[in-house]
Amino acid sequence: MTDSLVLSQPTLVLNKGWFAIDTTSVRNALGLLFSGAAKAVRPENYEMHCFDSWADLAVPTEEPCVRTVSLRIRVPEVIVLTRYDRIPVCHVPFSRRNLYRRDKYTCQYCGGRPGSLELSIDHMMPLSRGGRSDWTNCVLACTSCNHRKANRTPREAHMKIRKIPDAPNWTPLLEVPIARVKQSWEKFVSDRYWDLPLEP
Repeated sequence: MTDSLVLSQPTLVLNKGWFAIDTTSVRNALGLLFSGAAKAVRPENYEMHCFDSWADLAVPTEEPCVRTVSLRIRVPEVIVLTRYDRIPVCHVPFSRRNLYRRDKYTCQYCGGRPGSLELSIDHMMPLSRGGRSDWTNCVLACTSCNHRKANRTPREAHMKIRKIPDAPNWTPLLEVPIARVKQSWEKFVSDRYWDLPLEP
């Protein structure tokens, strides 16, 4: 792997309380270490290192590293900020993709999982009757249930909703393509943070 590719790889960022809040590039992570704004974490034993002690660590031959004129520096996969202890407040944008994620590709009426091509977005209060396209009014429905409900509310159609819809509670800060997730991050965040593939 070339140095430019290594430097563009993602590094997980924890706040002072060890709560995962963001990702950054290896290049930026090393800059934060060098300035003293962060420390590198060894995921295998939770040791924290300043820039100098991190640069002194031996780098296994098979691992990618950052090369300088005189050093081979281990890639920091996790860093912890030394002063920042807040948790940024972000909201998950309402979108088709995020709605499919929230409802786990499952019809919210019958519980079926026919695949994304057989699922559609149902407005519990139909748009024609003043319903809105938002987290609390939209759910996934299979073709059969959507046809059965038609232009009615679930109560009018005598259909029970499996779960009252609401905005999802995952943080959008850590939306990372699943292929870029590092095994070392699993100790610091749960799998609900990862950006799931479109198909179940």
